Amino acid sequence: MEPRQTGEKYDRIARWWHERHQHSQYGVAAVTRALDYLGEGAIALDAGCGAGGRMVRLMEDWGLAVTGVDVSAEMIALAKSHHPEHTFIHQDICSFKPEVQYDFILAWDSLFHLPLSAQGQIIAKLSKHVAEGGILLLTCGNDFGEHTDSWMDDTFYYSSIGINRNLQLMMSAGLTIVHTELDQYPQKHVLIVARRQ
Repeated sequence: MEPRQTGEKYDRIARWWHERHQHSQYGVAAVTRALDYLGEGAIALDAGCGAGGRMVRLMEDWGLAVTGVDVSAEMIALAKSHHPEHTFIHQDICSFKPEVQYDFILAWDSLFHLPLSAQGQIIAKLSKHVAEGGILLLTCGNDFGEHTDSWMDDTFYYSSIGINRNLQLMMSAGLTIVHTELDQYPQKHVLIVARRQ
C-alpha cells in the first residue's frame, strides 16, 4: 500500500482520531522520558504527527518548536488549527527532505504504515538528522514482514524490519541506543530511544 493511500484512509477518520486521542495518556510517559534524555533543545520533528495533540503539547512544554509531517491532509488541517504556532506539512515522510538537524525527532506509531521496502531508508534518514546531543524516539514492531488488518471498517497496511535492523541502522548513523523496550508486552510494540553523543 502506498503512503498516499494510507493518508486517504486517515483522512476519513481524522476527526474521530483527534477526539479519541487529544486527552489520552498513551505514550506520554515514554515521550517524557525521552525528553529527559534530551535536556535542552530548540527544534523538533514529529514524523507522522497526525492531528497533533498530546505529543505536540509535550514538546511545546519542553520549549521545542515543532515541525510536524503527516501524509493525511485532514490530520494536518486539524494540527494547524490546534497548534498555529508550529509548522505542519502535508507530505509523505518518504519524500520529505529535512533541511536541518533536529534536537528531538519523534516517530510514534507512524512508521509501521510505510512500505516494507522504505523502512530502512527512512530510519537511516531520520537518524542522520538528529543534532549533536539530540534524541530520536521511534516505535516499531518486534517482527519482520508486512501484513494488513481490518480496522474502522477499512483495511490498513503494516510493516516492520524488526528490532535488530532498526538498532543497526540507528547505530550505523552514529546514534547510541539509550533505551529499548517491549513496552506493551505481549504485543510486539517496541520503543527505541537513541542519542547522538
